[in-house]
Amino acid sequence: MDNNDNKEQKHQRRIRYKGTHPKSFTEKYKELQPDKYSETVAKVIQKGNTPAGMHRSICVKEILEFLQIKPGQRGLDATLGYGGHTLEMLKCLNSKGHLFALDVDPIELPRTRERLASMGYGPEILSIRQMNFSDIDLVALESGPLDFVLADLGVSSMQIDNPERGFSFKSEGPLDLRLNPEKGLSAAQRLRDMKQEELEGMFVENSDEPHAEVIASAIIAAKRKGIKISSTTILKQIIADALNFLPAATRNEEIKKSCQRCFQALRIDVNREFEVLYEFLEKLPEVLAPGGRVAILSFHSGEDRLVKKSFQHFLREGIYSEIAPGPIRPSAEECNTNSRARSAKLRWAIKA
Repeated sequence: MDNNDNKEQKHQRRIRYKGTHPKSFTEKYKELQPDKYSETVAKVIQKGNTPAGMHRSICVKEILEFLQIKPGQRGLDATLGYGGHTLEMLKCLNSKGHLFALDVDPIELPRTRERLASMGYGPEILSIRQMNFSDIDLVALESGPLDFVLADLGVSSMQIDNPERGFSFKSEGPLDLRLNPEKGLSAAQRLRDMKQEELEGMFVENSDEPHAEVIASAIIAAKRKGIKISSTTILKQIIADALNFLPAATRNEEIKKSCQRCFQALRIDVNREFEVLYEFLEKLPEVLAPGGRVAILSFHSGEDRLVKKSFQHFLREGIYSEIAPGPIRPSAEECNTNSRARSAKLRWAIKA
């Protein structure tokens, strides 16, 4: 058995459950029209929140300081999103070199492409592809060895804030949670097919949910009653009812946290996020040029563990010459002005 087989078996053992390979949005959120409602946007940011329909890039200063991008280099933004990090990297290239950018989201990608093109960043300097960053090896066939790579593993604010995508339990919407709603099974479809043991495993494995058994049991009971768990609010109510036994003083806050964790667990499952990250990390050394730099921003302890272990493994193998000694956290100032930065961890590595 070769090394790759051993790695694959270990990875398969880590996944303990059977993973899968009202008002309109525009009317509800004034922040979506920043020119018209600039005061509203300013107030939202001042409170430390992200305006709906926008995304505020995290750890930009720390990322750019590490990547040390120079004009003429070739790089990759593995997770394009709103294009905030992409824009800053393009500025560093100063119209010399080339940047590739990937995203699986067919809804947000065209908007970001149009936004960046309007700023003067067209195909001569920026190549945008709708593809999963686990296919980084296919990008390298076109780009050649990469001098720098960035992967921001967080879901974008535009996806979270759009009720039609079903990423948040705070708004009524279809229980979808797919980064690419044109492929795979929705979260509603996954819940329909999962057994209690698999549900428990998913909630524990993907989000460390302390009430996994109780919530999984409640979901199974709801399905037996013929309830179709097809919307965000139906799932939220099932979780809330299941946790009604909690002390009144802390019940609402505990229910909120469990909803966050369960929706996160479902999103990770539906999009195969751990499997995709694992593939990406395994392929990274092959696409980096000697001395090439990679920075990865994660927002989940499971993701951070995968990144940490991969970097440490390739450092021991002599493939990376240096890795971050520990996670870099956003500054207190950034966390105060952007609450979504609080869970972020940045790690980096340099190819030997």
